[in-house]
Amino acid sequence: MVLIKFAPVLSVLAALAFTISAAHTEEVAAYAITDSTTGFVLESSNGQKKLPVASLTKIATAMVVLDWSASTGSGLDQLATVPASAARLVGGQGGTGLQPGDRASLRDLLYAGLMQSDNVAAETLADFVGRALGGRDAPVDTFVVQMNALARAKGMLRTKFLNPHGLDNLERSVPTSTAEDMAKLTAYAMHDSAFRFYVSQPERKITIISAGGEQSAFLLRNTNELLRVNGIDGVKTGTTAKAGQCVIISAPKDPESRQEGDKHYITPRRINVVVLGATNRFAVAQSLLARGWQDYDSWAAAGRPAKGWKPPR
Repeated sequence: MVLIKFAPVLSVLAALAFTISAAHTEEVAAYAITDSTTGFVLESSNGQKKLPVASLTKIATAMVVLDWSASTGSGLDQLATVPASAARLVGGQGGTGLQPGDRASLRDLLYAGLMQSDNVAAETLADFVGRALGGRDAPVDTFVVQMNALARAKGMLRTKFLNPHGLDNLERSVPTSTAEDMAKLTAYAMHDSAFRFYVSQPERKITIISAGGEQSAFLLRNTNELLRVNGIDGVKTGTTAKAGQCVIISAPKDPESRQEGDKHYITPRRINVVVLGATNRFAVAQSLLARGWQDYDSWAAAGRPAKGWKPPR
């Protein structure tokens, strides 16, 4: 009797939740909800449309740095000097105040770029690693080549990075990607434990050494307002006039455990939500995350098919 009594109420609430979600998705240029483990697209809208992605670009920047560090054994405690090329970026919104000639560790620059979206930090990382890769005359360009190589390796066939920070008013053309391409990059990045740690931090103190040798501390604050809400542990925000408000969030749930005969299977559960060109990115992302878990449960119940599945509506 209790279940019968409350069933209509639950139906109304479910319908209301869907209505709210649908309203929010009208406020976004594109989105994609994917299973992080397999890359399966649970749901998307304009998921393959080429759009500017602003500072979401810095996910690729960070992964090129982390991959380079892992493959060469180069430590992230090395100090990098802010290059002269960063002068045009100084004073940007949300920056740490880094100036050409200042120094900071690669690790602190990763924190600054990922947590507080510092453009100068991204440029400095690209300059340092670009030189290490042999690009002495044009180190940032050399680095960007690696960003695009990473994109191709991960199947991001509709992505073109032009710089390490994502600003889209400094180039002759506009750097672009898609919601589904950025979901592929996010899945790759969130498999890296170091990257997951960087983007999960609400605050972090970093050290900046001025050109004159004076040390100062700067407290970074993560721009992702949804961090630690409903299990969200990343990933990145981005905003420009051309891109609008963008955000990628990621959230895990406890792994699924099942026994089949004498075999025990553990299946990780994590979904990623990419939102591009929103007017209220955090509301949209939160709404899509809730809907994404509903999609995920239906997909998992269907046996996690690799193709042919569509979310029930």
